[in-house]
Amino acid sequence: MASPDKIAAVAEIKEKFENSNGAVVTAYTGLSVAQLKNLRRALGENAQYRVSKNTLTKIAANQAGIGQLDEFLKGSTAVAFLTGDPVEAAKGLRDFAKENDALVIKGGVLDGKALSAEEINKLADLESREVLLAKLAGGMKASMAKAAATFQAPLSKFVRTADALRGKVESEQGGAGTPAPAEAE
Repeated sequence: MASPDKIAAVAEIKEKFENSNGAVVTAYTGLSVAQLKNLRRALGENAQYRVSKNTLTKIAANQAGIGQLDEFLKGSTAVAFLTGDPVEAAKGLRDFAKENDALVIKGGVLDGKALSAEEINKLADLESREVLLAKLAGGMKASMAKAAATFQAPLSKFVRTADALRGKVESEQGGAGTPAPAEAE
């Protein structure tokens, strides 16, 4: 029979899986307590980093409906639960792993889809959500300006054509505003 402590730990981990939009599994052997503290600080508001036993994490993940992590839960394991922008969290993990060889990204899951370590690194290469939204807004603004110019072009062309015709008629009539003399029959 499972101890109350383990049942509570599984419930807590399951809740973290359910309240996050993804999780990244890492190996952390060789990192000091100070380095783990720096990693947690680097992740900031975007993720919670938790060291836990593989069996408890596996049980909690399966209870939360995330069976894709089983293959990564071997050896020393810690999980970063992604609660904010997944790109920022992936960047934080990747950058920390570059500086500290002891941190190894094993894989993870994002919105129910399993991710390999390479896919997490590709995710880290993306621009943040805010930058992508700003680029999208700029592109939409440019498209609307182009559409407005396209809609306005026929009207301005008509005005220029009408002005040119008026000028031609005036020059044919012998001046501005004077009617041409009527010819006698």
